Amino acid sequence: MNFWIMCSSQLETGLEQLNQAGEVIQETGVSASTISVWLEQLGNLAVAAALTLLRAVIVAVIGWYLIKFLCRWIHKLLVKSNLDDGISGFLSSVIKAILTCLLVVIVIGILGIPMSSVVALVGSAGLAIGLALQGCLTNFSGGVLILIVKPFKVGDYIIDGSGNEGTVTAIDIIYTKLLTSDNRSVTIPNGTLANSTIINTTRELFRRVDFNVSISYDEDIDRVKSVLLETAHTSGFALEDKDCIAFVASFDPSAVKITLRFWVKSEDYWNTKWTMQELIKKRFDENKISIPYDQLDIHVVDKSA
Repeated sequence: MNFWIMCSSQLETGLEQLNQAGEVIQETGVSASTISVWLEQLGNLAVAAALTLLRAVIVAVIGWYLIKFLCRWIHKLLVKSNLDDGISGFLSSVIKAILTCLLVVIVIGILGIPMSSVVALVGSAGLAIGLALQGCLTNFSGGVLILIVKPFKVGDYIIDGSGNEGTVTAIDIIYTKLLTSDNRSVTIPNGTLANSTIINTTRELFRRVDFNVSISYDEDIDRVKSVLLETAHTSGFALEDKDCIAFVASFDPSAVKITLRFWVKSEDYWNTKWTMQELIKKRFDENKISIPYDQLDIHVVDKSA
């Protein structure tokens, strides 16, 4: 019952509003035919605007997928051309940005927005846009500088000035991506890398490894050096055509420090580090060579005596 009462009330309200609208039309002297023409024109404009918007959306969607296809195809061509992986990735990113900007211009043209107005708007907002994009432009120029100077490439293991380290997986238009040894992804702005100290640990084919070993002052230095050199040569890591030496590095308060130094392939560096420390300890145990360690002697004085 309440529902029907509410419906009748709303119907009466609507009829009153229609009567009021009719009185306003009569007062203004506008005929019904004129209003019909206006409504028809408004409908035509709405339909035209809807069709234009639909065309713009269709072009934007098709263009987006076409850009993705073209970028993948261009990236494959760049890879087949034997270009550096970093340059290939960077050029792919630049081409994608250019094609996206071109798509935006086409969509704006379909919507009927005058390009002169867009240019004027961009020009008037140029300072604000420049300040907003200052970091992006710095990173872009940093990426270009990295590709020209080539302090590293995709696949190199690097350490930057902030202590970030890992294998370079991509050099993009704005960022460089690293993969750490424990499988974490690190993203660093190109501008930061271009302005920091970069240590490239895999650029050269060979690396030198040093092992510092402390021995007692009672040990035979020549015998210890012989054991160390034999351990290095039999480990399978030391390069025979490179120097392999053992020498007295320093005289510490409680030990003599002996340094073993030889060269290995860059890819064997960490395996050499880990394996050699274990081998040296085992060979010292076999040859009864002691490694001194800090000790604390406590003397108890009986003052009552």
